[in-house]
Amino acid sequence: QMQLEESGGGSVQAGGSLRLSCAASGLTSINYPMGWFRQAPGKEREFVAAINWSGGSTFYADSVKGRFTISTDNGNTVYLQMNSLKPEDTAVYYCAADPEGSFYSPTAWGYWGQGTQVTVSS
Repeated sequence: QMQLEESGGGSVQAGGSLRLSCAASGLTSINYPMGWFRQAPGKEREFVAAINWSGGSTFYADSVKGRFTISTDNGNTVYLQMNSLKPEDTAVYYCAADPEGSFYSPTAWGYWGQGTQVTVSS
């Protein structure tokens, strides 16, 4: 059974940056896609970014393209570098792993972290 643990959330002013980390444990190796989702109060959980671990291909929501970057350390950690943050990026950010089906649907992902809060003030 895999466990995911996010870290790196916090409060920042608009235009600032944060780097989220997600450490995976419980398995000897990770060789499947990892992703990030976010959920703002009163809204549904939405796709942010994903990375295909084996090939390194990356995928982004239109709302974060050019500002966010997903990456891995080729070990057991996936990162989300968030630059030029906006107030509308405020949400709880969740790490996810091992999807079956579309990356963009939360229901496709088999494992989830507990989430980390990101707050961007104007």
